[in-house]
Formats: sequence, structure tokens, C-alpha cells
Amino acid sequence: MIEAILALEDGTVFHGRAHGARATRVGEVVFNTSLSGYQEILTDPSYAGQIVVLTYPHIGNYGTNPSDSESARPHAEGLVVREMSAMASNWRSAEDAPEFLEQFGIPAISEIDTRALVRRLRQHGAMRGALSSVGLDEARLVAEAQSAPSMVGLDLASRVTAPCRYSWTEPSKSLDGTPASTPATRFHVVAYDYGIKQNILRQLVDSGCRVTVVPAGTPAQDALDLKPDGVFLSNGPGDPEPLQYAAVCVRELLGRVPVFGICLGHQIIGLALGGKTYKLRFGHHGGNHPVLNLETQKVEITAQNHGFAVDPDSLKASEVALTHMNLNDQTLEGLRHRSLPLFSVQYHPEASPGPHDSRYLFGNFVKMMENFAQAH
Repeated sequence: MIEAILALEDGTVFHGRAHGARATRVGEVVFNTSLSGYQEILTDPSYAGQIVVLTYPHIGNYGTNPSDSESARPHAEGLVVREMSAMASNWRSAEDAPEFLEQFGIPAISEIDTRALVRRLRQHGAMRGALSSVGLDEARLVAEAQSAPSMVGLDLASRVTAPCRYSWTEPSKSLDGTPASTPATRFHVVAYDYGIKQNILRQLVDSGCRVTVVPAGTPAQDALDLKPDGVFLSNGPGDPEPLQYAAVCVRELLGRVPVFGICLGHQIIGLALGGKTYKLRFGHHGGNHPVLNLETQKVEITAQNHGFAVDPDSLKASEVALTHMNLNDQTLEGLRHRSLPLFSVQYHPEASPGPHDSRYLFGNFVKMMENFAQAH
């Protein structure tokens, strides 16, 4: 057995078994409560700069395959699990999870007490950590964790965004690879890529949209020159506060085109409307978070992945309506502008992994574009 070590900035050290790449990586250690979907989690660009702890104890049993990735490669810095399956058994599997991790240079550790680790993160908050399978000096790894950059103040969207503009036309697919039947294309959506998940793009295509993806720093006028019927603001990693360029862009788009934001896109909209964001103690990561739709009084079970939130008290009640609330901690999960075509949610209606309760929001975006086109 090859040994690995996870060291936290507070000096706590966990010894376990190494998997994946032989490497040392540092990042913010966070936990995810999803029962499955480890490939989608690892390849979600929102996890850039983070070491992910999976609370479900048995990981890797169904392997990995090209269809379940949410981007071209994993973005998580490392993976922490209780048990890594010794075999992958699934007809769709192309390689096992350790092989997938090794291919992309991502280290993993298993056979540690993930319950104790998660309890520590819940009590003390997300911490910086160092995960290594090549250097087992505890003191050095603790020092590396302590010297790692804080997530606060980091613009990671510019690190994971697409380098240039591209078109997306791929719809969702069934498990056997058959494309979903989609309605005729009615609208053109410009999607800002702050770390966009591919299933968001698929859901837009499934809703009858032609999608042009643009880099995070694209000026508003350049997006408008593409003559979109709507603009989408994606999820992404890091602190929203440094993304003032994105907030300025959204302010320039307000009222000129319908806007829909998810996760980091929601936070950028909050900043653009004059609000503030703050860091959560240990974040929301998982596929089982209850959210109350304040306008329908219905509860949605949602997929979430964020470490920051919008402060609802910083928003002008005369301009902004609060639409969704997290039932675990009462944090803001959604908003809409009272007079302009703009709305956003903090959670992930595209799931992947997670429940599909909130996919109606893509239909709401299409309806908003339809109403805006009729009015103009």
C-alpha cells in the first residue's frame, strides 16, 4: 500500500491510502454530501482550488465514462474518501476512478475517518489543506496548507473560463447515448463562462436555444453585438467580490436583454444590483438541500455547490424580490428584479449530479425571452 497524508491548516493530520496521481496538491477542503456523481463533481469547474471530501463512504464502484464529465478535465485539487472501490462494475464504465484521477494528475486518499474530518470542518469551517502521496513529512504539509491562498479574494473564474468564444449545440442524451428530442430552436442565448457545467448548456439546448459561449471577461457590448435573445451567467469557482468586471458587465446588460444566472452568476447579479456577498462557514455542497420557493411555497430538493452567498439585507427591496430560501440555514437562494427581465438562483437546476426538481427554471428563462421579444 502506498501511503498518503491529508494535512489541515490547524495542524490536524490524516493518514490513509494513496490513489490516483502521485502528487502534492493544496486547496480549500470542503465536503460534499451527494450519494453518487463523483465524476460530475470532480469535473465541475466550480471545484477549482478545492480538495473535495465525499461523505458517502463507498466511492468508485461504477467507474468513469466520457459522457458523465461536466468539463474537459477534473478541476478539483484532490479527492478524499472513506473507501475507494477495488473494482468498477458498470456497462458504461471506460476506466476506474483511480485511473481517471491519475490521467489528470489528481491525487486521492482513502481509508481515513471521513466522519471525523467532516465533523471538524462543520465545527471550525472549511480549511486550507495539503494532500500528498509523495511527501509524507507532516510538519511540511501543515506548513504548505497554512501558506496556501485563502479562497477569499480569489478570482478563479478567469482561470477556468474558455479561452475563446464557441457554439454549443449538443442536447441531453439517454444512458445509451441517444440524443433527447428537442423543440425547434427559437432563441439565441449568449452564455458567460465563469466555469460553466456542460449540463447547463445541454439544458439550454433542450429548451430550444442556440447557445454561444463567451469568456468571462467579454464586454457587454460584445455580447450584445451577437444579437442574443437572452444572456446566461454561469456557475464558477472562487470569491465573487473580485469579479467586478463581471458585475459592471451585468449592469450594462440590465433592461437590454433578459438575464438568468446560476450560482456564481447569481452572486454576480447580486453585486451588480448593489448587494454584497459573504463567505459561508463550510459552504453548501451536495445533492439534497431543501429550498423553499417563496412565491409558490413549494419545496425543491436541490443540488448545490457554493462557498459564498448574497446578503439579502444588502439588496434594495424596492427593486429586488427574494424568491428562494435555503431551509437548512435560511440563506438566500434566489432573486428576481421587480421591473427588469432578470432572475437568478444560488443552486443548480441542471443537477448533474442531483435531483431534477428545479429544471422548470430553464422554461422560465425561455418564457422571459418570449415575453421580452413580444414587448420589443
